[in-house]
Amino acid sequence: MVLNIAVYHFAPIAEPTALRELLFERCTQAALRGSVLVAPEGLNLFLAGTEAGIESVLDFVRGVPGFAELRVKRSWSTHVPFARLKVRCKREIIAFRRDDCVPRARRAPALSPQQLRDWIERGQDDAGRRLVLVDTRNREEMLYGSFENAVELPIDNFTELPAALEPLKESLADAAVVSFCTGGIRCEKAALWMQEAGFANVWQLDGGILDYFEQVGGFGYRGECFVFDERVALKPDLSPRLDAEVTVPVDPLAHKRPHAA
Repeated sequence: MVLNIAVYHFAPIAEPTALRELLFERCTQAALRGSVLVAPEGLNLFLAGTEAGIESVLDFVRGVPGFAELRVKRSWSTHVPFARLKVRCKREIIAFRRDDCVPRARRAPALSPQQLRDWIERGQDDAGRRLVLVDTRNREEMLYGSFENAVELPIDNFTELPAALEPLKESLADAAVVSFCTGGIRCEKAALWMQEAGFANVWQLDGGILDYFEQVGGFGYRGECFVFDERVALKPDLSPRLDAEVTVPVDPLAHKRPHAA
């Protein structure tokens, strides 16, 4: 079986190009495929290969200053769902273009998957406020599945989120607002932006949909979760929609596909 990981971590990187070269070398030596983004704000990794190879690269990353506390999302497949290895430097590990929304010294309050399950079951938070879930992914990803009754924004790129959310601020003033995404990276930035923009009672789903699937399953969720590789989407038990050898890469979002978690 092939181990697939999704990892992101915000920590300052003084020399992204140098780290990019080291990561490319380590991933190549471990025969891994997938994609890695290196930016001054942190790292974003989607990798697949043998368990030993994956762990060797994770050990290296944990040795980089600021990256000891990695949170790794793991799933398994019968084949490597990436055609090749790509390790690139970018301005951001997820493009948002708002320098005041980088989760370093602070982050918005995080809600664990189990806490969210409890809130969904009750329809309200611990203070009795009605629960509103906000999907921070793009509209193509939402077609594969989302939390039931979540606010689904008509966006194609993450940079469009503030303009789409701003008109909802007044109507959400009395609600417990929980942002979520695939692996947590987008809802981290989105929740910070909502706080800065004056939204009240904002949380983020810690670890995103993938951690929710791993810890809770599919309670309150309909469908599958789109992922950024040839598996296309994962079911709530983290099994892939496509779990067979793929001869032609499946890329339903090739025309505008984001790199996110």
